[in-house]
Amino acid sequence: MKFYSVRDLRTNSKSIWDTLSGDGEVVITNNGKPAALMLDISSDNFEMTLQAIRQAKAMIAFNNMRSHAAADGFMSDEEIEAEIEAARKGE
Repeated sequence: MKFYSVRDLRTNSKSIWDTLSGDGEVVITNNGKPAALMLDISSDNFEMTLQAIRQAKAMIAFNNMRSHAAADGFMSDEEIEAEIEAARKGE
């Protein structure tokens, strides 16, 4: 996988498109940190690719929440019920 800066994207877009066509994916960096992932997709599988990416992002978010919950300690059943009740009352 090749990495290009935002500046490269502006100045060398042709070579980035060529790399994308050949390798299938390119990472765009901003200030040296990954900021975007470009994927080579066809119109035939656009919807399926988009759905897979959204599912992957949702799974990452879920796993992050699970890790934070484990680090902060899990709530007891009573605490969960109290939170639900408070939310229902609008507190």
